[in-house]
Order: sequence, then C-alpha cells, then structure tokens
Amino acid sequence: MKNLILIILAIFLATGCSKKQEQIPQAPIVEKDKEVVIEEQNENLENGMQKVSFLEIDGFFDDDLNHALEVFKKDCKKSKKYDEFRNVCKKAEFEKDGRKFFMLNFEPYKLFDSKAKDEGTITGYYEPLLYGSLKKSARYKYPIYKTPKNLIITDRLNSNGSKRGKIVKNKIVPYDTREQIEKNPKNKNLEPIAYVDDKFDLFFLHIQGSGKIKLDTGEIINVGYAEQNGWPYLSIGSYLIEKNYITKDEMSVQAMKDFFKANPKIMDEVFNSNPSYIFFRVSPNGATGALNTVLTAKRNLAVDRSYIPLGMPVFLSTKNPVTKEPLNQLMVAADVGGAIKGEIRADFFWGFGDDAFHYAGRMKEKGKMYILKPKY
Repeated sequence: MKNLILIILAIFLATGCSKKQEQIPQAPIVEKDKEVVIEEQNENLENGMQKVSFLEIDGFFDDDLNHALEVFKKDCKKSKKYDEFRNVCKKAEFEKDGRKFFMLNFEPYKLFDSKAKDEGTITGYYEPLLYGSLKKSARYKYPIYKTPKNLIITDRLNSNGSKRGKIVKNKIVPYDTREQIEKNPKNKNLEPIAYVDDKFDLFFLHIQGSGKIKLDTGEIINVGYAEQNGWPYLSIGSYLIEKNYITKDEMSVQAMKDFFKANPKIMDEVFNSNPSYIFFRVSPNGATGALNTVLTAKRNLAVDRSYIPLGMPVFLSTKNPVTKEPLNQLMVAADVGGAIKGEIRADFFWGFGDDAFHYAGRMKEKGKMYILKPKY
C-alpha cells in the first residue's frame, strides 16, 4: 500500500512540475558573439527605436501615473491640433485612471542613438528670479530686449545657416551676434522690457528661456522666449573647460557663478564665445514651453523635436543629480532648447526658484528614454 501511495505521489508531482513548465517556459541560455548581438539589435531597430512592453520599463508601475495623466491633459490643449494626438487627447478628457489610460492607448518604444546605444545625456533647467527695474540706473543696467524691429525671417538660409537676419544695403545678412548686440546699446532697433542687476543671471535667463523679474516697485513680471538672433548656441561650459578656467569634474552652474564672482573681467570674453542671443516678451503666465503651455515642474521635458514630437509622453530613466537615487517617471515633451540636440537628449524642468536651481544647476546625468506612441 505504501508503495502504491509513493507511486501516485511521484506521478502527481511530475504532472504538477510539467504544468508549471508549460505556463512559464524557460528560454535556453545561448552565448552569442558580441558582434552578432549588436547586429541583431540594429536589425530590430526601426527609425532609432525599438518596441518594448510596459513591463520592461523599470519603475513605470511605481510612478504616479494619475499625475502624469493630468499633465498630459494640460498639454493636450495645444498638442491635440496635431493628427498624432487628436484622438488620444479626446479619450483623455474624461479619463482619471492614468495606468489604464496609458496602457490601453499607447505603445512604448525605447530610443536608441545612431550608434545603437540606449543612453544619452539628461540635463536640467529651471525658471530663475531676477531683480530689475523698468528704468535704467547704476544698479539696474543690463537690458532684457524685445524682438528687434529689424529682425526678419526668410525662406532661405543665409551665410550662417539661419533663416533669421536683417537687411543691409538691400541684402539679407546674418543678424548681429551676442558680442555685436552687447557693444551697441544705442541700437534703435532694440527696445528693453526691463533692466536687471546681475549679468550672470541675465545670461542664464537666455539659456533657460523664461523667468520672473521682481521690479523695484515690488511687482513681478513674467518674461518668456520670443525670438533668437539666428546664431548657433555654443556652450560656455565647454569654453571654460577648454581654457582651463574650470575642470570638467568641477563643472556646474554653481561653479561658473563662483568663478565669475572671483573673475568678473573675464565674463564678457566667455559670454561672447556664444554668439546666440535670445529676445523676450512679457508673458501673462510663468514658464511656458515651445508647445505654448505652462510647464509643470518635474513633469515636462525639453527635447529635440527632430526626434520627439512636442506633446509626446516620454518615460525617463535617470538619476537625481543631488541624491543620485533613481529618477524614473513619465514626462511630457513640451519644450525645446538650443543645446538640446540628439535622439536621447533631454532637459528636465525643475520648476521655479532657488530649490529648482539647486537641482537643475547640478544635473548632467546619463539616462534612457522611452516614448509612448498613440495606438490610434
């Protein structure tokens, strides 16, 4: 009898094991040559991206997807004009469950660069506060300019590769560089919005693209990007490293600020190494991105729209620049930037004020990006 029971038990265990193996098939472990693996990865990539499942995205289900949905709805007010987002934005209007909404209506794709690498650079930006006046004085002497009266935009590229320029002797020529603008303060084509008291903060207002000015009257006005002079953005960080003013390991916005406080006479030389110049407008709202929606702190990204359309949900996997803890969350592409170029390249919007500056100024992390493409 005991033998019979043991035989029946053995058969039961064998059957149970076989059923588990059928439910969760085990893939054979096969070692492949590194070149073969890379070749297979390249074949699976389509236009620099590879379709994945939500389960493959580290941290996706730990994120506050309901908050991400609200940000997506906010940005839908502008992105719904694009065919790609029209239908999904309609579906989002009455949806409250972020997890359900994104999983049912989108397909995730992992981004790769031209070398089939899945990591890029993630930097940060913020909305600064500057102190200024509507009138020029000994303290408030650095102008924030409106779009110049003589700046024109044409259909053809001029000699510096831009469509922006001005007319000189019946010919369209490149618009003035930063240095030329700075050296011609009496230019009648330039009208200041206000004057501020810190040249370094003004330069970084150009980089951030928007900010707030607290006037000497106590009033606060918002200024946002209006136009650009057509010259390419060149990093002053790279210039400072090249000239051995600051080492690569030390480089941060805070390090630059400290350097210029100690070496104010070098400021013009460094700033003018970047010929790009931004012109502003008074805005009724706070920081507003290129999508023309008000940016949400820690939920909106600036991207290269050559690769990522504005309005696209983007899951970002990177690190907090201060704590170095994982930073995995769903964002929405809503802005662009002169330095934001490449497939896996983004600028993380940290928000307004000193706390945001603390994080944004230190952020230069490696990161992976996944775009969520609408199914319908």
